[in-house]
Amino acid sequence: MSDAAPAPAPFVGPLSDKDRIFTNVHGFQDWGIDAAMKRGDWDNTKALMEIGQDAIIDRIKASNLRGRGGAGFPTGMKWSFMPKESKDGRPSFLVINADESEPGSCKDREIIRHDPHKLIEGALIAGFAMRARAAYIYIRGEFIYEAKVLFAAVQQAYDRGFLGKNACGSGYDFDVFVHRGAGAYICGEETAQIESIEGKKGQPRLKPPFPAGAGLYGCPTTVNNVESIAVSPTILRRGPEWFNSFGREGNKGTKLFQISGHVNKPCVVEESMGISFEELIEKHCGGIRGGWDNLLAVIPGGSSVPLVPARQIRDAPMDFDGLKALGSGLGTAAVIVMDKSTDIVRAISRLSYFYKHESCGQCTPCREGTGWMWRVMERLRTGEADVSEIDMLYDVTKQVEGHTICALGDAAAWPIQGLIKHFRPEIEQRIADKRGPLVEAAE
Repeated sequence: MSDAAPAPAPFVGPLSDKDRIFTNVHGFQDWGIDAAMKRGDWDNTKALMEIGQDAIIDRIKASNLRGRGGAGFPTGMKWSFMPKESKDGRPSFLVINADESEPGSCKDREIIRHDPHKLIEGALIAGFAMRARAAYIYIRGEFIYEAKVLFAAVQQAYDRGFLGKNACGSGYDFDVFVHRGAGAYICGEETAQIESIEGKKGQPRLKPPFPAGAGLYGCPTTVNNVESIAVSPTILRRGPEWFNSFGREGNKGTKLFQISGHVNKPCVVEESMGISFEELIEKHCGGIRGGWDNLLAVIPGGSSVPLVPARQIRDAPMDFDGLKALGSGLGTAAVIVMDKSTDIVRAISRLSYFYKHESCGQCTPCREGTGWMWRVMERLRTGEADVSEIDMLYDVTKQVEGHTICALGDAAAWPIQGLIKHFRPEIEQRIADKRGPLVEAAE
């Protein structure tokens, strides 16, 4: 029998200030490079690069960082897919997805306008590790002020010698370009984003080939979310063991949560992965508007994930696996809280309209299905549908889900599936209430 001390229990919150990565996410300090350096950014970045390209990737793997853009794919593994040497002279690229268009999501916006140098330093570190020639930051077109900040911050980094030729004195040449989008939600999909940067219509590509083999301009490319890149320098400085000390198994690290809707104080806050929903709301949002008995449902990961009813969400761990077990997902951790004043059918119908509007039209199930689903949702909203249409709508969501090039079809289907699963009696009652006066009038 071993005498070794048992491993410490995983820490799941609340997070102490000393463990926060994004120390200026609320913008109380200046975003500029001098203030950023006082907060620890660009602190001997050359030494981080001297660890070595493969060693950096190994440390990111050891940290168990999962992508913060929604899918939760292991970041270090994704970086390792990039070729270690070019056999045909093609350069490699890093594309950073700052096209934050998911309803409910607003964390990347806060990073860019308040802590941009974390992202820019992360771009250099990640780009160096993957042997990339340059990084392209694709920022949402509606982010006017944020784009101005990002352009200025990139120029500051060039002026200090942190980017460009011999970046940070490392001997490695690396450029960062900021590319403004034109307001299309579909460009948040990695291959549609690549198409857009190339000046083409933003439509997803068939895979394979995958971007790591043929991405931007036909060259090896990795596409990562803003938060995934921005945390990498801190992970290297503090060590993967430190990052692993937060969260449950398979759900490690800290995470930016963006809480909106019917809470007393909506906010964006960094917390430990796995913190319970109740603790997250009580600590940072001042509780549910009208109290916990007034809570109706929560969309925990942005508009594309199924809602979770109040009775299930209160004690739920806010991480990938905890929410998956409830039939939903963490997504980008865009927490949309709805109290009992919400017309839940109308809310999901509104999301259906969003996905109908944002479909690029390339895939028939998505092009035709999103419009059809929205029209049926409107009939359910007004109560003019027949009860049999509920099952018919659910069947159509299953025909759309998993049958499109990208995940927009899934994103359109899942909110409706969540509504039917958890609030079918409300839908049926609405139809009955509408039919009652009609039957009386007919008699």
